[in-house]
Amino acid sequence: MPRFAANLSMLYPEHAFLDRFEAAARDGFRGVEFLFPYEHPAAELAARLKANGLQQVLFNTVPGDFQAGERGLAALPGREAEFRAGVEKALEYAEALACPRLHVMAGLVPEGMDRATMRATYLANLRWAAGLAARQGVALLIEPINTRDIPGYFLNRQDHAHELLSEVGALNLQVQMDLYHCQVVEGDVASKIRQYLPTGRVGHFQIAGVPARHEPDLGEVNYPYLFSVIDEVARESGWQGWVGCEYRPARGAAAGGTSQGLDWLRRWQSREND
Repeated sequence: MPRFAANLSMLYPEHAFLDRFEAAARDGFRGVEFLFPYEHPAAELAARLKANGLQQVLFNTVPGDFQAGERGLAALPGREAEFRAGVEKALEYAEALACPRLHVMAGLVPEGMDRATMRATYLANLRWAAGLAARQGVALLIEPINTRDIPGYFLNRQDHAHELLSEVGALNLQVQMDLYHCQVVEGDVASKIRQYLPTGRVGHFQIAGVPARHEPDLGEVNYPYLFSVIDEVARESGWQGWVGCEYRPARGAAAGGTSQGLDWLRRWQSREND
């Protein structure tokens, strides 16, 4: 059965961020992910993980000025020094949190920017970052993101991501396969799981309902079927990763809203235990 991790940047919005660890543990999660940890001391986050028996499975490297609309630096020419400093900071947090994976955001395509120049910058930055992360035993992930949620994002398709991985050639560089983004951009999601998961290049999955990005049992995607596909291919390939629940609860910040919306998970676990 897939291991599900709670995305604490989106789930449990009725709680202050540091209190979401306990809320996730109460609901039976054993792994968590979030976007960025940098507003909080690493020692405080590590203490919350330990106190609640949780494993940190993923977070993002420094994305530039997120509040101002930046969505990563890896593909942006002229920002290399800032990118490197952000990766170094992320690796410090990863060590403190015993986190084995970091998502490196590519960034937005500036108006008039040549994509070939961005691609060359992206490849060079990924090679450098993968080499540094490998010394620490950390995997770096790149994620195709749909341009409806993030207009102008540089990386949008699974085939493009795997092409970049092949060109970089670093064993610890993998794809973060978000099935929500994949459905919005490409569809045919089950076939893509079967195509890419056996390669060993998919390091992490994420899920959300399509199109509203609520619970995975709301919308057009048959997630129980996709979970069974992941299970099947994982057994054949030996994959042992996590599935991040990166969605916005349909009940919003209502007290207990995230927990009430976890019926999809309880149904799946009950089915697997039968």
